[in-house]
Amino acid sequence: MEEKNKEKEKTFEESLESLENIVKSLESGAVSLDDAITKFTEAMTLSKNCNEKLKNATENVNKILKENGRLEEFKIED
Repeated sequence: MEEKNKEKEKTFEESLESLENIVKSLESGAVSLDDAITKFTEAMTLSKNCNEKLKNATENVNKILKENGRLEEFKIED
């Protein structure tokens, strides 16, 4: 459980770098089946965390601070 908390504490960039390293390792073919399964599971967790962070960032970018200080959805008017 503590390992999951460490993954959630990583920044998006750190998680992405870890994910890239896992992919390189798996693509090399020099990993045993058991290690590959472990690395794949870790990669899926990292991928999920990155996706959540991107989703949250997208939601924040799509909001605009109005003059009264309230955040509202950003809408482009035609």
